[in-house]
Amino acid sequence: MTQISILGCGWLGLPLAKALLQNGFSVNGSTTSTEKLSVLENSGIRPFEIILESDSVSENTDAFLQGSETLIIDIPPKLRGNSKEDFVGKIETLIPFIEKSSIENVLFISSTSVYSEADLVVSEETLAQPETESGRQLLVSEQLLQNNTNFKTTILRFGGLIGEDRHPVKFLAGRENLDNPDAPINLIHQEDCLGIIQKIIANHSWNEVFNAVTPFHPSRKDYYTQKALDLNLDLPKFNTENPSAGKTILSDKIKTVLNYTFTKPNL
Repeated sequence: MTQISILGCGWLGLPLAKALLQNGFSVNGSTTSTEKLSVLENSGIRPFEIILESDSVSENTDAFLQGSETLIIDIPPKLRGNSKEDFVGKIETLIPFIEKSSIENVLFISSTSVYSEADLVVSEETLAQPETESGRQLLVSEQLLQNNTNFKTTILRFGGLIGEDRHPVKFLAGRENLDNPDAPINLIHQEDCLGIIQKIIANHSWNEVFNAVTPFHPSRKDYYTQKALDLNLDLPKFNTENPSAGKTILSDKIKTVLNYTFTKPNL
């Protein structure tokens, strides 16, 4: 039975672990919460409390990685607002543990925030030019992992994440003077996130970079207005006086290389 370690069993990592278990894998899963260890164990996941800092990591990290062929890194940078977190330092601290472990493949969950917000049609060949601190640190972390020859690394850059319990329209409902009404949306449903990750593992698609955004790009105004109507929420109001700007993320490589078909094509 092939074993996989998932660093970060949160909103995406936990359902991913459950899906992998159903497909015959054994899973080591990490959490930063003592209270969540029982949730992982009750799901059939071997639980580990792993605290990763820029200058230290939990003593049981070796055991968390031991026996696994693949490591999935799914921890958020937490760099919104005035946060000073050193996410790059965390990855630098983790890498020596990966190097001395049985890990052969790393899947790093990144973000399309590594690209600029200019009016571009973006593919994996587009030069990454992040404009946010989160995007900058993600890009440096990608490069650290990709440049390491002790293991193979695939980078998976997700767009905005949505799911049955998570949708940005809930935060936009009733708000006024929202920018970029004509900018395209770049979102992906949790169900497709799980499907794409499993395809990468099944196809052994390592040393790759994938953009993962549903090929559905209506304008922010059209999409969020309709979604608010569907959910009976107060309509968001957009500022149409200023010009809109925003990139369109292409996920053609997901379809051509992985032969993946999106299950939530219209979000």
